[in-house]
Amino acid sequence: MADENAAADDFGEDGAEGAASGGRKKLFLFGGIALVVLLAAGGAGYYFLMGDAAPRPAPETSETPKEVQKPVVFYDLPEMTVNLATDGRTTYLKVQIALELENRAMVDQIQPYLPRILDAFQIYLRELRPADLEGSAGLFRLKEELLRRINVSVYPAKVEGVLFKEILVQ
Repeated sequence: MADENAAADDFGEDGAEGAASGGRKKLFLFGGIALVVLLAAGGAGYYFLMGDAAPRPAPETSETPKEVQKPVVFYDLPEMTVNLATDGRTTYLKVQIALELENRAMVDQIQPYLPRILDAFQIYLRELRPADLEGSAGLFRLKEELLRRINVSVYPAKVEGVLFKEILVQ
């Protein structure tokens, strides 16, 4: 029995000593990891902040391609006046629209579809409520929907943009 108590005391002392040395090992390990992370962050910060400070040779102007803006063609649609969907009072929308096209040949492709385009616009515009046209977000949604409808109407031709020349809600 005395041997068991002595063995338990020895085990307890070894366990305490092992726990203390294990804690030191963990502390040393986490300290080392923290040091590596800190050095990596410092190096990355130096690279991003000071890396651009070094002088670089100026690019040669003859080799750099310049972005050239493509010429566009604008095609004016006839002025449209439609009554909006309201509960009581009659409200009208008057709109002048210009289409942005890639080139002059697109005008010839789109012209035969003009009645289809105007029909699609009239049907959509008549379903709008005055609240749908409030603010810039409402006009942006209107512009995107008209662009989608016109591209469906004139496919395979493509309209690049719908531009409002005049919008009047009365």
